[in-house]
Amino acid sequence: MDVVTMPVVQTLLLAIMFLAVMVEIKTGGMGAGILLGLVAAGIFWGSQYVRGMVDLYTIAMFFVGILCVIVEMLLPTIGLLAGAGVAAMLYSVVLALGGDVHAITAMAAAFVLAIAVFAVIVKKLPSSHLWHKVVLHDQSTSKRGFVSAEEHPELVGKVGVVQTELRPSGSVLIDGKPVDVVSEGAFLPKGESVRVVSVNGSRVVVRRAGEEETRKDSR
Repeated sequence: MDVVTMPVVQTLLLAIMFLAVMVEIKTGGMGAGILLGLVAAGIFWGSQYVRGMVDLYTIAMFFVGILCVIVEMLLPTIGLLAGAGVAAMLYSVVLALGGDVHAITAMAAAFVLAIAVFAVIVKKLPSSHLWHKVVLHDQSTSKRGFVSAEEHPELVGKVGVVQTELRPSGSVLIDGKPVDVVSEGAFLPKGESVRVVSVNGSRVVVRRAGEEETRKDSR
């Protein structure tokens, strides 16, 4: 038996693919883990195609699902594309594994493994706009001591670097820590220097660094 076709190896490949998708949803397309996910997908689908377990339609369904998730990251929709994309990917994987109970079991095991690894690293990853849409945030949890809902007036005036593209929300690195922010409406790319102009509750508003001086000079 080829090593790639072993059930354990296929489960690990699936787990890597699922983990890559989760990381991309969390970070908003920073590229973290995407290369590893593509390699795992290539090995998995390539081996299944060579064995005659899948056809091009099934493979195309999987990558269309990935495309839906990517489009969801770029457009301000309500999350339907991401949901449809994940459903398409899961359905194609079940078909690739035989479409029976064993296929569902293997996929579930891979999904649980990916979630376990993701749970360990999730707090170290910046949050994208899509992540805020698909995850329920309890704003009242500030009473329980959660930092995400606390006010941080001390951030006003500080300069940071954009970690994820602001469309207009995203993550900025300030004093070595990621902070969820919102720009004043302008798109800001990764690597752009920004300054915090106001803090309202948990809403941190930023502006491209230097714009305030430019506006003052124009007056």
